[in-house]
This record gives sequence, C-alpha cells and structure tokens, in this order.
Amino acid sequence: MMIKSSEFIKSITHLRDEPEAMPEFLLIGRSNVGKSSFINALTNRKNLARVSNSPGKTITLNFYLLENAFYLVDAPGYGYARRSKTLQQTFLKMIEHFIIHAASLRAVCLLIDFKVGPTPDDIMTYEYLRSLGRDIIVIATKKDKVPATHQFKQEQEIKKLLNPTTFFAYSSVTKYNLDQIEAEIRSKI
Repeated sequence: MMIKSSEFIKSITHLRDEPEAMPEFLLIGRSNVGKSSFINALTNRKNLARVSNSPGKTITLNFYLLENAFYLVDAPGYGYARRSKTLQQTFLKMIEHFIIHAASLRAVCLLIDFKVGPTPDDIMTYEYLRSLGRDIIVIATKKDKVPATHQFKQEQEIKKLLNPTTFFAYSSVTKYNLDQIEAEIRSKI
C-alpha cells in the first residue's frame, strides 16, 4: 500500500471549525519527536508538513486529508519548555477537548522517541488516553538512531513501561514499519 493523495486542508483551534466529517487520526507527542517527518514519510511527500529544526512550531490542530478518505490531525507538541505555562495550558485544553469530543476520531497515534524512551509526559499522556478508552497506536520514532544491537532491548523497555496494545518501532529515514502503520490506520477507517 501507499498513500497516493494527500493535502493540507486547514488549521483549527476549536472543534466547531473542523472540516467535513471523515475518520480522524490524531498525532500527538513531545515537541521534536518527529510528527512532521512521520506525516511526510507516510504521504511520500517531502514538504507536506513543515519540518523545523526548532521544536514547538505547531500551535494549531492541522488537518491533512489522505486518499480523500481520512484525516491525519497534527497536534502541538507537549513538553516544550520555552512556551509559557499559559500557552501550554491552552494547547492542552484544545487537544483534550478534541480527544474527548471529536465524533470522527478513530485513534490517537502517540509518537514517542525510540532512543529516549517514554518520558514522564509520554507515560502520563498514554495513561490519560487509556482512561478515556481511546484506541491508541504507539509509534516509537527514530529507531535508526539506536544501534541495531540495542534495538531489541530498547523496544522491550518501551513495551514494559507502556504495555501498549498496538506498538510500532519506526524510522522516517529507513521507512521501517511504515507499511504496517499505514495498514493499521486503514484498518480503523
């Protein structure tokens, strides 16, 4: 499989501004975890989502329409220290409201850094999503940053900390597991 059509639709800060109803998959994770790189790899486009060297650029919920069938919704990254507490709270409220009230939300893709492992923020976010009964796909990005001899051990450590139902180690460089992630998303449409 491969995504053949993708386009940026719009940015919103409130549910009332959502585009036409279609299945939605929310991407959340720390700032600099690689959400934009993941979107670009999945859509096979270099610049659909803007990749920045400085974390914390996304400040809205950004809707990307794939295959004219479903949306990837990119949320602001959490845990970025240079943002004011007020702004962080605003983002959290916006994301929380979306997770609780978005009628078309099929799953939340929680992106964590494979090399770093789940941070306290990642673990708290995962537990919160579980408490809401949301379907969660854990995607551990940047697998290529860990030496091959340590990858199995690192994956086991991540799984022990989160105990995820659905987990993929992933690399936007090698495209490792990209087809499986796409298949998982498509299975939930």
